[in-house]
Amino acid sequence: MIRGRVLLPAILLAASLPGAPRQNRERVDLLVSGGTVVTLDPARRVLEGGAVAIRGERIVAVGPVAELGSRYQAARVVSAPGAVVLPGLVNAHTHAPMVLFRGIADDLALMEWLQKFIFPAEARNVTAEFVRWGTALACLEMIRGGTTTYCDMYYFEDVVAEVTAQAGMRGVLGETLLDFPTPDSKTWREALAYTDKFIARWKASPLVIPAVAPHAPFTNSAESLGAARALADRHGVPFVIHVSETRDEERQIREKHGMSSTAWLEKLGVLGPRVVANHGVHLSEEDMAILARRGVGVSHNPESNMKLASGVAPVARLLELGVAVGLGTDGAASNNDLDMFEAMDFAAKLHKHTSGNPTTLPAEKVVELATLGGARVLGLAKEIGSLEPGKRADLIVVDLGQTRAVPLYNVYSHLVYALKASDVRTSVINGKVVMLDGKVLTLRESEVIAKARELAARVRASLAK
Repeated sequence: MIRGRVLLPAILLAASLPGAPRQNRERVDLLVSGGTVVTLDPARRVLEGGAVAIRGERIVAVGPVAELGSRYQAARVVSAPGAVVLPGLVNAHTHAPMVLFRGIADDLALMEWLQKFIFPAEARNVTAEFVRWGTALACLEMIRGGTTTYCDMYYFEDVVAEVTAQAGMRGVLGETLLDFPTPDSKTWREALAYTDKFIARWKASPLVIPAVAPHAPFTNSAESLGAARALADRHGVPFVIHVSETRDEERQIREKHGMSSTAWLEKLGVLGPRVVANHGVHLSEEDMAILARRGVGVSHNPESNMKLASGVAPVARLLELGVAVGLGTDGAASNNDLDMFEAMDFAAKLHKHTSGNPTTLPAEKVVELATLGGARVLGLAKEIGSLEPGKRADLIVVDLGQTRAVPLYNVYSHLVYALKASDVRTSVINGKVVMLDGKVLTLRESEVIAKARELAARVRASLAK
């Protein structure tokens, strides 16, 4: 039997479901039927032989197959026995087009990596075309790995949005502002004007949530940070920024301002409930109290932080204080992939190791961080992150047919410690099937890979100069 992989003719599958006569059932557009449904709802229901009914962009019902089969007649059915159905993963921090810099500079400290390699490579290579194909490659990788929503900050973000919408993904997308020239803006004021137009264009999109994204307290002045916050307030959009990623950053800010990065941002008045603070590695107890009081969300990026030896974010303490925490991959130039299954695995093990406590961040909590936690960080918890009636229909089907998935005793344990991104078979975003049986339906994979290889040759040539 092919498990959770095939979309048979809807009428055949519908006829095979138990329930009332077809004419007495309420019509829905899509029914994901069978398998183990991990809802992440308030009761944390895990339904063996569960189903999810979808109409348009939203979930209509979640329950046992027999119950939903008796209530609903679906135009289309995805059969998922022998699989796990769960909310789509939320990558709370990345730089999508940087997949085209994957592996160009490794085993370096962050500041050296940025200043000697990444910033020069971006200056020589990043164009709208580069961003378009880099984003397409990133979206392919994320869809294949079960990510349905991601938070991005990069350049030419209008192009990132176009590709994200084409791919059928959900994205919180922020144009990066720096106090020095970037690939698409000579000044931060130009970048701010670009962002203003970008927000106006995408604010009504069902998939793209535009954001303002100043880079960091050490690369943005008080003036540019204040202007960025004012723009975010005017439009009511998220404000995305790197915070306390390294000791060097904290040292620079303390030498310049006499306080931590978080305290400096608090003094400037830029912190608030729509702020996404990326990394948060070197946070003091006072810093964490500020974030909790201001309702700031934190994206935790364990792999990037480990690889750059940036340190370990105090995730357990942040959660104790009620701070919203999600998981991210960071960009593929520093990770070097966009694999949220790896992010879950690394997060769980890293915090057990560093705390000396094997009960820290148990598997169920880590799955929550990768779904509902990320949604909270991005201000989207009312819309995504769990499988509940009324929420957007973002879900994935993960195959349990591999030997590493046998036997199954605890589904959360499998999701964090055993299953891989390659086990994701089907992805539904905003009610649309964007990947079926491992085939992405919204992007031409062969074309994207060919263009990525072509652009990589240009990058390689530019590095030789």
